[in-house]
Amino acid sequence: DMGQAPHTAIIGCADSRAPLETIFDALPGDIFVLRNAGNTCTHAEGSMVGSLEFCTGKLGARMILVLGHTKCGAVYGATNAYLAAKKSETASVESALEGLLLDLAPVAEKAVADMGSHTDADEVAAHAVRVNVFHTIDFLLKYSAPLREKVKSGQVEIQGGIYHLDSGKVEFMGRSPQQSTLLSTNLGLPPSMTREGGRTSGYGPSARGEHGVRTTVDSAVPAEEALKMLKAGNERFAVGAPLAKHATLKMREALVSHGQAPHTAILGCADSRVPVDTVFDAMPGDLFVLRNAGNTCTHAEGSMVGSLEFCCGKLGSKLILVMGHTKCGAIAGATATYLASKEGKASKSAGSALEGLLVGLSGVAKQAEEELGVGADQDQLVSHSVRVNVFSSIEFLLKYSPSLRELVKSGNVEIQGGIYHLETGRVEFIGRSPRQAELLRSDPSLPPSLQALPIRTTTDGPLPSQEALKLLKEGNARFTSGAAISGKITPAMRKALVKEGQAPHTAIIGCADSRAPLETVFDAMPGDIFVLRNAGNTCTHAEGSVLGSLEFCVAALQSKMVLVLGHTACGAIKGATATYLQSKTGNKPQVTKALDALLVGLSDVAKKASEELGEGATEAQIVDRTIKLNVFHTIDFLLKYSPLVREKVAAGEVEIQGGIYDLETGHVEFLGESPAQATLVKSGAALPPSLS
Repeated sequence: DMGQAPHTAIIGCADSRAPLETIFDALPGDIFVLRNAGNTCTHAEGSMVGSLEFCTGKLGARMILVLGHTKCGAVYGATNAYLAAKKSETASVESALEGLLLDLAPVAEKAVADMGSHTDADEVAAHAVRVNVFHTIDFLLKYSAPLREKVKSGQVEIQGGIYHLDSGKVEFMGRSPQQSTLLSTNLGLPPSMTREGGRTSGYGPSARGEHGVRTTVDSAVPAEEALKMLKAGNERFAVGAPLAKHATLKMREALVSHGQAPHTAILGCADSRVPVDTVFDAMPGDLFVLRNAGNTCTHAEGSMVGSLEFCCGKLGSKLILVMGHTKCGAIAGATATYLASKEGKASKSAGSALEGLLVGLSGVAKQAEEELGVGADQDQLVSHSVRVNVFSSIEFLLKYSPSLRELVKSGNVEIQGGIYHLETGRVEFIGRSPRQAELLRSDPSLPPSLQALPIRTTTDGPLPSQEALKLLKEGNARFTSGAAISGKITPAMRKALVKEGQAPHTAIIGCADSRAPLETVFDAMPGDIFVLRNAGNTCTHAEGSVLGSLEFCVAALQSKMVLVLGHTACGAIKGATATYLQSKTGNKPQVTKALDALLVGLSDVAKKASEELGEGATEAQIVDRTIKLNVFHTIDFLLKYSPLVREKVAAGEVEIQGGIYDLETGHVEFLGESPAQATLVKSGAALPPSLS
């Protein structure tokens, strides 16, 4: 509870044979321990130096001990690598381990100078262990301003030591012989911030292209080789041994005069924690990088797909990597959106570009949930959605980009996926989409963004009721998922509607509420739906405009489906319920205007709802029940008082169904036929209330 106050910070080797707390018989809280292979520092801005500055600055430690050990594998390996490089005069760096050994080369070089070039390699390596301890101390004194000042003022002491594996004893070596000299010199620029990385010319990374960077004068890199370059670069980044440095003036001039020839195109996330070029330790000219929130594609004619086609078609890149990352905010948001909409707590439709993005990605979360099965928690769902989304983007490219499909089919381009782990800095390469072969065999698809609905005219003829109902359900599903496509109307379509006339597949009696725009709710085109609306989606007069209009639609226009649609939170139904409850108290409502008459007329439905629910029902419960009963009440009115409608229903020529539109989710609940339909169809014509 009171926090740590270590008396000493130790930089030691990660070797499992040198457990520092055990060696010094230390209690928890005594020692602030930093360990890596070779007990070394290579970056003044890196974690080792930063951690020491934290320990001596914030935690108040007064002693730093740099501790090497005998038979150190890292130092022995660096010495052998240095000696081998001297013989061959070349040294390539293809992995982070090789980069680490390369960083220790100056230690081996000094050990050879101290011992003589003819000394046995093991003896040189043993001496290099000692040299390396002081090399690390000198690095701290050269490149850490806070540590220099604390040592200068006497607040902190830095000493060295060697742990002898054979005896278990630590040989304390004292301060660096260079301490006084180093403290009297100016603060230097750390090697990691120089272009060469502090490495001797001729002993470092192989040249990157004829001009030191990739340009059009260099040959294209096969996908397999490009993937190897990505893997090697990421490993160097992950262990803190990057080789890519700032481009020189000549390199920049070459990139301008000769043009770019990137070996890989990467579609990654815009997250600031995933700097793509840095993650792959890449030089300018290596990578063609595209980034957006969620590393996704939504439009085949959009900038992401177009840019990838340019990179592979014009610039000659042979590899595309789609890279997601752990803890992705866009995917987490999409997952939350999906779960909320699934529970009815949030709208599935998009109210902004961000909401549109999250709604668009929610399909990925749905697929992830289906793959994981019941029992997966939200964190597991987000994690798996990241993987699903990578393959989803790859599959989008294979489905909707003809040029990329052909390049992949012919073997000229490879598309693979990856996931960058924020916690480790490493990229998990997950390969091709499992569906690649299937997608390449299929016919090219029209992308969702270019899909459009046809219009209906009299040349199409009547549509059977069940097909009309299917269109309504599909349209509402598009609306709720944010994938509506009904807005693309051409001048030719409008002319056809005028010239050929309308043939709506459905007539809808809906509420006039502005929050329930029927054509939008069903993602319908002009000519699809014959819409009748009033407050409360009701019929009160058999000779009135609503019923007359409906008879015109089913008779003259030959529509086969009629839908009576109520909606949640209906103001008219709320008013009618309040009117009914008022009348129960003995306060008879005054009917002085048309609205009063409408509410009184609907209050009979509220009364029925109240009776069905029983005495304990709340007003809100009565309202909800009344909304549903009112839908069937309207259907029953049509069947009772319209001989034309009743006859067509009885003959199977027309179908009447009910539904309730949920204002919060956008989803329409289809209720089916009225429970009283069979009885009403068999009964004779009745005189409507307005005429009795």
